[in-house]
Amino acid sequence: MPDWSNWSGLVRCTPDAIERPSSEAYVAAVVTAAGARSVIRPAGSGHSFAALVATDDVVVSLEELSGIVDVTVDDDEPTVEVWAGTPIHAMGPALHADGVALLNQGDIDRQAVAGACGTGTHGTGPQLTSFSGAVRGTTVVLASGEVVTCDAAHEPDLFSATRLSLGAVGLITRLRLAVRPSYRLHERTWLEPIEETLSQLDSRIAATRHHEFFWLPGDDRAFCKSLAETEAEPDEMPDEPWERVGHSWAIFPSDRDDRFNEMEYAVPAHLGPECFLALRDLFRTRHPEAAWPIEYRTQAADDVWLSPANGRATVTLSVHEDASRDHEPLFRACEEIFRSFEGRPHWGKLSYLAPDERRALAPGWDHWWAARDATDPEGRFLNGHLRRLAGR
Repeated sequence: MPDWSNWSGLVRCTPDAIERPSSEAYVAAVVTAAGARSVIRPAGSGHSFAALVATDDVVVSLEELSGIVDVTVDDDEPTVEVWAGTPIHAMGPALHADGVALLNQGDIDRQAVAGACGTGTHGTGPQLTSFSGAVRGTTVVLASGEVVTCDAAHEPDLFSATRLSLGAVGLITRLRLAVRPSYRLHERTWLEPIEETLSQLDSRIAATRHHEFFWLPGDDRAFCKSLAETEAEPDEMPDEPWERVGHSWAIFPSDRDDRFNEMEYAVPAHLGPECFLALRDLFRTRHPEAAWPIEYRTQAADDVWLSPANGRATVTLSVHEDASRDHEPLFRACEEIFRSFEGRPHWGKLSYLAPDERRALAPGWDHWWAARDATDPEGRFLNGHLRRLAGR
């Protein structure tokens, strides 16, 4: 039997089958053939750290469903329809050829777009939402094998559930995303004492389209990064070191070759600095061995049912640990702090919350489960991890 593992190697399973459909009809045939007793889980690039894919039954890899379906240039809001398995890094050049670009990206671009949307993955920017917030329509293969295209006007409950789906509503084959005209970014990066970073944090966030920092626990400094839109051409490199100019899709990502595991929580924006200071104190007093940085980003409020940013402007704080080390003691201690600051966990990253705690932190929890269960009453898309989240 084939083996499957996520990017960090933390999540592993040996399913009966790993299917790699190359068409929507093939996806529907896989669902129909799997039978009512088989659990079916979609897989993208495996960049989630939670056990979202793991099953003993059927894993459906989306890697063959890749590419741009069409670009609609509308005066109100241009959109792109894209196959679910398309890697984010492949979208930038393809969209640029049509004069458009993604609204935002994170600093990892290896994820499949359906996985990024399905877990609420995001970049940084106080006026910008996650990938889920940019979803304007989805096409999904339901447990019945039916292929349904939905949006805010057609099957609105199903659409709302599929914007951030956890792969549990059905097998999403296509997504329609809001995009914008192509743009270029000027990146500046620098190191400075963390006190300087915190003293200017609010003004930098307000003045810059994208601003974030990584606190380096080893020397108590911050690696800061600001991205601003520019009319400069990519070959017009700034004279200053640690700067670059390029198309948005070339500037957003960073190389992340070292394997790690991650926990991320979203806290109300006004509590972000205080939450960071509590984490910093934890690292310095109880976990001085922790060497990986804490990442600090911003995110706009949205109306996505399961989004950690639902209804509130947000700061996200991410903690990391080398994939070869035991991350649980550090992450459990961090989670206690996150909870004390009204934190909501990222769905694709690690958390130890009980089902009732999860439910209390997701404003659209009941709506999402009702819409999900309406199309999959037998739970064919629910693995053990998702059943535990629901307390089932």
